[in-house]
Formats: sequence, structure tokens, C-alpha cells
Amino acid sequence: MHDDRIGLRRGDVALVTGGTRGIGAAIARALAGDGIALVLTYRDDVAAARALESDLRDAGATVRVVRADVAHEPDVASAFDLARSLGTLRGAVLNAGITGGFARVADLDAATLAEVLAINVAGAFLGAREAVRAMSMQRGGTGGAIVTIGWRAARLGAPGDYVHYAASKAAIETLTLGLAKEVAAEGIRVNGVAPGLVATDIHARGGRPERLAALARAARTHRRAPGDCRSRALAALARVLVCNGRDARCWRRPVGPHDAEIGAGQFSSCVGLQFPIY
Repeated sequence: MHDDRIGLRRGDVALVTGGTRGIGAAIARALAGDGIALVLTYRDDVAAARALESDLRDAGATVRVVRADVAHEPDVASAFDLARSLGTLRGAVLNAGITGGFARVADLDAATLAEVLAINVAGAFLGAREAVRAMSMQRGGTGGAIVTIGWRAARLGAPGDYVHYAASKAAIETLTLGLAKEVAAEGIRVNGVAPGLVATDIHARGGRPERLAALARAARTHRRAPGDCRSRALAALARVLVCNGRDARCWRRPVGPHDAEIGAGQFSSCVGLQFPIY
């Protein structure tokens, strides 16, 4: 049953990790459009962070950007402290992540694997922990919503490219399912979005700018379905999950076993070739 206390209202605060580029930036823009005050974390790209901050402020949004390594516990705690200083924190989108570059398992080095797991997995756990501490009704909070950003390849494996990245996103699915059950009675709704092909610069930054187009062509050939899951469409879905989970069903197109109505702890399989939303 939907709890109206979980929905965000204008003036509430949401934090988006990795919120200044790609999917994170698209989600930030969608939430800002609803009048949600934002704290956005970034790690390296100062120019992109400042540019987005300027754009959102020019549009009338309340926004703060903060440099934070999500694998570094004090950075995560400081980002959430900043969010709480702006008002009532009622939304968190755990989006920050890295691919670790392209490598077969046989060629993967321990340092790369450790970094991917630290940022993608430990970082998500730390963000979830701080979000629960701030939102839980059992801890004096007013409830809220957490959205994780996974990846469809968690169930496909990404062989030959980055099994390590796919494995880290499989951990995000487990976190989402377990946390949803753990905190449902505390007024917190937890859901995840598992994108397929999304037009961002993630492949280019990994050294293969042509990969997205190649995968899209191959997928169209095999699935005979159009399009890719674009950042703005994914952001719109994430916004619905953060702000008002009961309306998420309107974003579903039932095409398979994972396409039931979204409830706590469920994933939206936002695979553009199965689920084209524009």
C-alpha cells in the first residue's frame, strides 16, 4: 500500500550521488523541475558540476554541488550533512559509479577490481546507510524514498567487456531488495532502475566511444525493437520513484516477467529495446 508520507513535496531535499553528469544530471534536472532542493555529488569533473549548478540555479532551483568520493566514509557523511542543512531530506538517488574500463576477467588487475567494488558497492551501501539514518521514522525522520541505479547487464554478465562492472551492479540489486524489506516499516521506500542502453559518455570515457552504437545495432537485429533508453526518460522514471511510487505503473509496458507493477524493492527493467520511453 502506498504511504503518502513517502512522497516528496516542493521544498523537500534530495541527494543524488554522481549527480552532475549523464544519468545523474538528467535525474537532477527532473527533480529540480518539481521544486525539490538538491545536493549533487561529483568526484572529478569540476567543470561539469559547476555548469549544471549554474544552469539549475538560473532556472530557480535550490542546489548545492559537493566534491565527494562515495567510497570515502567521511565524504559521504559530509554530503548528507549538507543535505540535511537545507531542509528535510526525503530522497536519495544512489547513482555514482565507474566501469573500471574494458577488460576480460583474465586480464583484470586487483587494483581496478577493488576500485570498482569500493565505489559502486561500498559507496552505495554508505549512501544507503546515511539515507536511512536521516529518513527513518524510527530514528526521528519523516520517511522518504531511495532509488538505486543498477544495470541490466547485472543479469547478462557483459562478457568480454566488463564482467567486473556487471558484478558490482548485481550487488546493487541485492542491496535494493534487502534494504527495501529492512526499512519498509520505517517509512522508507526503496526501488531500483536497471538501465539498458543509455546515451551517455560512459563508453567514450572508457575508451570505446563506438560501443553504444554497435550494441544498439546488434540489439535491434536480435530483438527487432526500436530505440535506446534515453537519459531523460530514465530520469523521468527515477523521478516518479523518488517523488511518488504509486504512479510508477504508468511507466511500465508489460513485455516480460520483470515488468510487473513497481513496488518496494522491485526493479524497473528500463531496457530501451524492451521498454522504449521518450
